Formats: sequence, C-alpha cells, structure tokens
Amino acid sequence: MIDFVVLCTASFLAGVLNAIAGGGSFLTFPALVFTGVPPIAANATSAVAVFPGYASSALGFLNELRAFDRRVLIRLVLLSVLGGVSGSLLLLVTPASVFNWVVPWLLMFATILFLLGSRINSWIEARGKANSDGWFATLVVSIYGGYFNGGLGIVLLALFSAQGMRDLNLMNGLKNGLSFVLSAASVATFALAGIVHWKQAALMMVAATIGGYVGARLARRMPAVMVKSIVVAVGLLMTAVFFMRSFA
Repeated sequence: MIDFVVLCTASFLAGVLNAIAGGGSFLTFPALVFTGVPPIAANATSAVAVFPGYASSALGFLNELRAFDRRVLIRLVLLSVLGGVSGSLLLLVTPASVFNWVVPWLLMFATILFLLGSRINSWIEARGKANSDGWFATLVVSIYGGYFNGGLGIVLLALFSAQGMRDLNLMNGLKNGLSFVLSAASVATFALAGIVHWKQAALMMVAATIGGYVGARLARRMPAVMVKSIVVAVGLLMTAVFFMRSFA
C-alpha cells in the first residue's frame, strides 16, 4: 500500500510539473528506486511513465509544427530516433554499479540546467550566431535523452537557440514533439529488452496523465517562480539522496 501511494503521488505530481515547467523525472525515478526497483530498470520505467504526456503537449503546437520546414523536421525526427535508441542501448550495457555512481551526477546536471536554463538560452541568443547545421549536436542531445531523460527539455531549447530559432512556440512544439519521438524509441528499446516494470508503469501513466490535466489548469494560476523553485528544490534533494546512496 505504501508503494502504491508513493508511486501514485510521485506520478501525479510529475504530471503536474511536466505540464507547468518540466522536471517530472526528478520525482518518478526516485519513487521507483524507493519502492525497490533497480536503478536501471527504474530509469526505463520512469521513461515509460511520463511518455504519453509529450504527445498531448506537442499537439498544442501543431500549427507551428505544420509550418516548419518539412525536410528539417524529418531530419530532426530521424536523429531523435537514432539517438534515443543509441542512448537506450548504452543504458542497457551500463553496469549497475556504474549507473548507480553516474545517477547523482546526472541529477545534479539536470537540476543545474533547469535552474540556469533561461540564462543559458539568453547567453546563446546574445551571441547572435545561427547554426542550422546542428545534426551532430542534435544526435548527442538525443543520445543523452535516451540514456537519462532528466533535463532533456532544457537541453533541447538551448540547442534550438544555438541553431538560430527564436519563435518560442515553435521551439516548445519541437521540444515536446522530439521528446515524444525520442521517448517512443527509448520505450520500445526498453520493452524489447524486458527491463520495464509494467505494473508500476501502467499505474504511473494513469496518475501522470491526471496530473498533467490538473497541471495545465494550474499553469495559468501558479507563479512561474514558485514552480521553478519547487522543481529545483526537489532536484537538489534527490541529488543529495543519491549521492549518499552511492557512497553508502
């Protein structure tokens, strides 16, 4: 019963956070580890749990995506699939001891990215250098997303800024759309490898979907600074917890 409550609560709050500002993985991944799921399987199951929300988010920017250059969009999608599968396979061959050591560093990296995301984008924009041929950077970011989903949205937005994009709605649409495609590739890889805990994943998907609906309504009322502070606080707390686990 305790595991049920923890997973439902974490997934619901993750759905709320993802709808408002992102950072839901800071809750779903630790919750799975807390309930006894091994870290690598927890990372895969967490990816499955938050996966459906990306599709509905991308649909909100469908007009911008339709107006985007079709050839560039196809290239980005293909790179996302390739990177998502590659990152997932890299996770599968990573020894559990190594992943346990890497996790707190990844959580810290994702938290810092979330905290400094707007400043990073502003710095990139201030440089005023557009680079439309960013296929290698897109592939690297997609590999990171397939390996560890935390902070992916911030990395993608920074990538788009570096490539000269300035339309925030288009950037958000691409971020959500590519996150969905990348996650789909990762989920398929994890499913074929048999490391997803489907009972927990199904429960968490339902709770996260409900949380996403509630979060969309709260997004219009809750100050962005408050939400960002909550995400950063959770990220720092989880980073500290996993650092202690890795040295225990």
